[in-house]
Amino acid sequence: MIQLKVNGVSRQFDGDPQMPLLWYLRDLLQLTGTKFGCGMGLCGACTIHINGKAARSCVTSLADAAGADILTIEGLSAKGDHPVQKAWRAGNVPQCGYCQSGQIMQAVSLLKEKPKPTDRDIDEAMQGNICRCGTYQRIRTAIKVAAGVKA
Repeated sequence: MIQLKVNGVSRQFDGDPQMPLLWYLRDLLQLTGTKFGCGMGLCGACTIHINGKAARSCVTSLADAAGADILTIEGLSAKGDHPVQKAWRAGNVPQCGYCQSGQIMQAVSLLKEKPKPTDRDIDEAMQGNICRCGTYQRIRTAIKVAAGVKA
């Protein structure tokens, strides 16, 4: 039996321990804000937090997540009023929106580590998150706004 905590709720899983965490979140818990992108951990659409750090849920097995504290976009803020979410809305960041939950989760992780990031910090932290619509400038600006750094 695998035990973990998802968005503050204790959970148990007795299925295949090699199942990707992404499928557990989406298919079994119905937390569909975390998206499937490439399935290889390269695009960032499936980014969540594991024990407070950004991680790719498509390449993390349930066995690897055992005992962990998992945070998804749904658990970030019940009202959608996390500073990063507010900055995303204010900056009209999403275009198609598919990658945005992963982008937001990566940005939140960055701001935990570096509350006042430079452009270089942002570029380095966000480089593994792909936006097919190319909203990178809006993403950078929103991160700066959320951090209270001149955009």
